[in-house]
Amino acid sequence: MIKKWFEIKLWKRIVLALVLGVIVGSIFGESATNIKWIGDVFIKLIRMIVVPLIFVTLVSGVVAMGSPKKLGSIGVKTMALYLGTTAVAITIGLALAAIFQPGVGVSITGGESLTLEAAMPLGERMMNIIPANPIAALADGDILAVIFFALIFGIGIMTAGEKAKPVAKLMDSASEVILKITHMIMEVAPFGVFALIASVAGTKGAAALLDVVPLAGTILLGCVLHVILMHGALIQVVLRLPAIRFFKDIIDAQLVAFSTSSSSATMPVTIAVAEDNLGIKSSVASSVIPLGATINMDGTAIYVGIVAVFTAQSFGIELSLMDYGLIAMTTTIASIGTAAVPSASLFLLAGVLGVIGVSAEQTAIVVGFLLPFDRPLDMLRTTVNVTGDLAVCTAVAKWEGEIDLDEFRRDPNI
Repeated sequence: MIKKWFEIKLWKRIVLALVLGVIVGSIFGESATNIKWIGDVFIKLIRMIVVPLIFVTLVSGVVAMGSPKKLGSIGVKTMALYLGTTAVAITIGLALAAIFQPGVGVSITGGESLTLEAAMPLGERMMNIIPANPIAALADGDILAVIFFALIFGIGIMTAGEKAKPVAKLMDSASEVILKITHMIMEVAPFGVFALIASVAGTKGAAALLDVVPLAGTILLGCVLHVILMHGALIQVVLRLPAIRFFKDIIDAQLVAFSTSSSSATMPVTIAVAEDNLGIKSSVASSVIPLGATINMDGTAIYVGIVAVFTAQSFGIELSLMDYGLIAMTTTIASIGTAAVPSASLFLLAGVLGVIGVSAEQTAIVVGFLLPFDRPLDMLRTTVNVTGDLAVCTAVAKWEGEIDLDEFRRDPNI
């Protein structure tokens, strides 16, 4: 029986867990929260592995590149693609909100007023990339600071040459060990997903989105269009690789992203999928994906853009073309400082609404209105974020010649 369970593809086990979670949550209601601890254990396990995974695989990947020039090439392409896809995402979101006008005729003044502070200013966020204490950054899980230190450490090993070979071998071995642990944690995913979904369905109800159908429908359409038009086109048209095969291969990461609502928590699975399913070399996967989990916010950009216009429409605020431009620019830049954790988009939203004249009191009402429904919406946008991470990673790997194309094109046996 146990053997048959492990013979089933992981993504199929996760889908089964999702369906059963909704059923159990709907039947037992709030009592389903009693098993939420299983999901919390799963989340803690993957968060436990995130920092060591980023550090050792990124250091090992940098050393494997063999040249600081190649590292710079990967960095420039990665940043350009992430910012570019985010800009496209916010454009899609704003266009859909202007066409469908989900906020017209909607009264949100009955929402409970809740206040959130705006996201950390971009300048401060950029300064915090350089850790005052690397050990403290590792302990605190400051992802950008860990990435920065790992890059510097890897470059140091690379330039030290022969004397640093023992350290390079140690990091390479540690990378293999961490990836094995990651695969073990992935086997817990179906049970964690079941508990998390059951808890959400039990407290919010399986039909939680019904109260915000116009807004949720617009966000869902934006997410689907972006995945097809941006990510699908990047793979199929730009890279000339089979997009259907790409989407089949990344289901594991998408489902974990959907259930955890956290790009950061999904990161170990995303890296494993990139390397095992897409044939991307560790040197690219271990550098592009951690960066993407921190700065790539395609789903978040769609969400914030649509909600910003929804807010203006519901409060009767007229938006000019300049206002739409301000929303797009602010969201694209500020997304760099958004944490890859559940509901972090609400913090980004608090900062964006201010640029179009929404008062702090109105922002508080909007946040209070959205918060009860934010989890299912967060699931959608996190899935888009992780899909974007893998699409960009595939593009960079193809351009750098760091992908096994035979492995990418092989039959996934779904």
